[in-house]
Amino acid sequence: MSVAARTPSTTASVAAEPALEGRNLTKYFSVKGGRGIFARRARLCAVEDFSIALSAGTVTGLVGESGSGKTTVARLLAKVITPDLGELFIDGEPAPRRRPRSYTAQVQMVLQDPFSSLNPVYRVRHDLVRPLRIHHGATDIDAAVSDLLRRVALEPPERFANKFPHELSGGQRQRVAIARALAVRPRVLLADEPVSMLDVSVRLGLLNLLADLRDRDHLAILYVTHDIGSARYLADTIMVMYAGKLVESAPSATLTDSPAHPYTQLLLSAAPDPDRAEPPSLAGSGAPPSLISPPSGCRFHPRCPHAMEICRREVPPDVPISSGHVAACWLHVDPAQRRVGSNGGEAPPEDGAQHRPNPAGGSPDREHDPMSSTIHEEG
Repeated sequence: MSVAARTPSTTASVAAEPALEGRNLTKYFSVKGGRGIFARRARLCAVEDFSIALSAGTVTGLVGESGSGKTTVARLLAKVITPDLGELFIDGEPAPRRRPRSYTAQVQMVLQDPFSSLNPVYRVRHDLVRPLRIHHGATDIDAAVSDLLRRVALEPPERFANKFPHELSGGQRQRVAIARALAVRPRVLLADEPVSMLDVSVRLGLLNLLADLRDRDHLAILYVTHDIGSARYLADTIMVMYAGKLVESAPSATLTDSPAHPYTQLLLSAAPDPDRAEPPSLAGSGAPPSLISPPSGCRFHPRCPHAMEICRREVPPDVPISSGHVAACWLHVDPAQRRVGSNGGEAPPEDGAQHRPNPAGGSPDREHDPMSSTIHEEG
């Protein structure tokens, strides 16, 4: 990995109910199905049957390629868009309909581009004063603004409060955006790729700021990123998305040390690692599928080096790998329990051995068990 794993907070205690939870979220968008003015509309499934729970005092990392549905999940949780299926819950109770002020006071979102999220014609002070007055009716505005800027390490606050966004660096603008979100005193912070547009030299400072907010303010934080290395550094739990679906979820150290899904393995092999002795071997090729007409069965099977017949026909179940570790992959299902459609399929091996992939990229081998380090069979 490119960065060392950060030790999860020892002072944070998981609440009885998640601060924010999404269950079986599904979102469709209507898009043009072709070119030309007479092209018919098509339905694109950006997120399908996705569940997530954000607990107070923890950071949940949501990782995947561009177009995998990560930002759509964050926008669904923020109620910027409405799910077509599924429900949202706050402290175990159904979330209010639409997006009332009572909801935005608890759930805030930090966008990817800090420059576009700040009004260029107003000073920083204006961006912080508005939420203070709208949500809390603050009287001592100057003191409140100074406190917010200190919380995000912009000191002296008097210097930054009177600046315009274009007078700040990218990292400073993102800190202002975080301060604006904190002005409403939220319980949940949804950070949509907050460091992807920043210089590498300032990314670590932003990640440490989010970690401090988790530990000091006991916030439930969703960290959306395509960088699995930074997710390991910051997050307590990592969830991996591919083509709108959740493919793997586990504690961050477990997922990066023992990835169970071939897509997670592909992401890790592509991540920069200064300790890697040899060039990475990327076991997988191609590009993410179309979400207008996604592949049948497992959506990763066209790119998977270990794809089997059942992968092309049936959606894989969520398989427990170890405590808190779940992967949606047929490689971890006992062959006797696999079922395929009536058009054909794969018969279980006679000796009942687990059907495992060959890490060298060859065909699956029923005798050898090269993935025993990442597969934990249920006793």
